[in-house]
Amino acid sequence: MRLILLISLLLLSAQSLATVYRWVDEKGKVHYSDEQKNNAEAVELNENTQNNMTINTPTKINITPTTEASINYSISITSPQEEATVRDNNGAFTVSVSITPQLPRGVLMTLLVDGVITAPAQVSNIFQLTGINRGEHSLVVNAVTQSGKVLASSSPRKIFLHQASVFGPAKKSK
Repeated sequence: MRLILLISLLLLSAQSLATVYRWVDEKGKVHYSDEQKNNAEAVELNENTQNNMTINTPTKINITPTTEASINYSISITSPQEEATVRDNNGAFTVSVSITPQLPRGVLMTLLVDGVITAPAQVSNIFQLTGINRGEHSLVVNAVTQSGKVLASSSPRKIFLHQASVFGPAKKSK
């Protein structure tokens, strides 16, 4: 049974190698077919008829990308003023920042008080701080990418935070 199937498949494949005919109709249109028409001529097909394509190797173009690292950003703390005295018993105050040019999307700002990040990274240029202890503090704002690279920093700003003392004036003993 397998032998008969194999022989019939071989015979069918031999018949598929039919002759191709080419002819031109009365309108001048060229036709191809496996059936012979009047005025049709047989077309010889080479067995090595292949489409060959050549792909040009890409040339490297030197483009210097404009990244946020190549732009000089200017960050300055606008409030509180240099050596300002802030009076708040809760240690709360607001820090406002000015940035030029505008930071690209994905770049955040961090606020460092005495070299320690005290507020979460944010897009807003206004920081609300609470719980800062009294005394002299240095404020610095950094523009930071999501990978942690610092693009720009403000110059340090010195402020003084005053809080009312829990200790009253000393009482004289009698």
